[in-house]
Amino acid sequence: MQMRQLGLSGLSIAPLMLGGNVFGWTADEAASHRILDAFVSGGFNAVDSADVYSAWVPGHRGGESETVLGTWLKARGRRDDVIIATKVGMWPARPGLPAANIEAACEDSLRRLQTDYIDLYQSHRDDAETPQDETAEAFDRLIKAGKVRAIGASNFDVDRLGSALAASSRLGLARYDSLQPAYNLLDRAIEGPLLDLCISQNVGIVSYYGLASGFLTGKYRSDADLGKSPRGGGMKKHLDSDRGKAVLAALDLVAAETAATPAQISLAWVMARPGLTAPIASATSLDQLEDLMGAARLTLTEAQMATLTAASA
Repeated sequence: MQMRQLGLSGLSIAPLMLGGNVFGWTADEAASHRILDAFVSGGFNAVDSADVYSAWVPGHRGGESETVLGTWLKARGRRDDVIIATKVGMWPARPGLPAANIEAACEDSLRRLQTDYIDLYQSHRDDAETPQDETAEAFDRLIKAGKVRAIGASNFDVDRLGSALAASSRLGLARYDSLQPAYNLLDRAIEGPLLDLCISQNVGIVSYYGLASGFLTGKYRSDADLGKSPRGGGMKKHLDSDRGKAVLAALDLVAAETAATPAQISLAWVMARPGLTAPIASATSLDQLEDLMGAARLTLTEAQMATLTAASA
C-alpha cells in the first residue's frame, strides 16, 4: 500500500480513510469489528470517528462510534497498526472549542477508545466564540502531554483556517496539519482560496462525502430508485440536475474502460486531485468495504480524469 504523508503531521496514511460514523449505528459492534479487521488486513490504516457519533439516532447519546472502535482496539491489540482520528466540538454534550471542553472531551474520547493517545484530534467545526489562541494552547498542551500526536480542523472556511494557522505560528504552538471538508465530483466548493491555502501551507486534506451520500455509487438512476435507502430523497436534486446526469454518464464511460465500479472511480478521482491526501468513506458490510478498497488499486488515466473533471465542473 502506497502511504501518504498527512501534511506536516508526521502521520502516514493509506489513500482511503474508513469512516466510523456507522459504528454502533447502521453497523452493530460485531459487523463493525469485521469491517475493521478486513480494512486493516487490506493494507489500510486510518479510521475516522468523532465524539458526537451517533447522537442523532433515537436512543443514542453520542460516543457510540468511539466505544465500538475502542472494543475493537482492545480485542485485537493492534493499536500501533492504525491511525485513529476523532473530533471534538460538535456534540451538544461537549460543545465548542474552549480549552476546558477540549481537554475534558479528550479524556472522554481516550476512555471510550481504550487507548492512551489519539493520533489525529480534530476541531469538528469552527467556534467563533472562543479565541483561537485559547484553542491552540489547549491542543498544544495535549500534544506535549502525549495524549495527542497531531491536530486537524474540519468544516473551517479559508479565513478561519488561515487565522488559526497564523495564531499557532505566532505563539509557537502546534498547528492544524489537516483539514476535513466535504469534497466529491458534485461538491467542489473547497477549490479556490481554501484549497490553495492548504496546498501552500502543506495542510493535508482528508475529505468526507466522497460518494455524495451514495449518489456517486450509481445506484440512483430514476425516481423509482430513490426509495432504495433512507437517503434516497436527498438524491433527487442530483438526479434531476444536468450536472448530476453528466457525472453519471462520465462515470459509466470510465467504468466501461476500466471495469471498475462508479464508487471506485469516484473515490479514485478524489485521491488523484491536487492537495487531497485521502477521502473518507463508510461501509456497513464486507461487500461494500471491498468495493471501496478497490478505489486505492485503481489508477485513472489523464484522459479519464479530464472526462470526470469536465463533467463535474
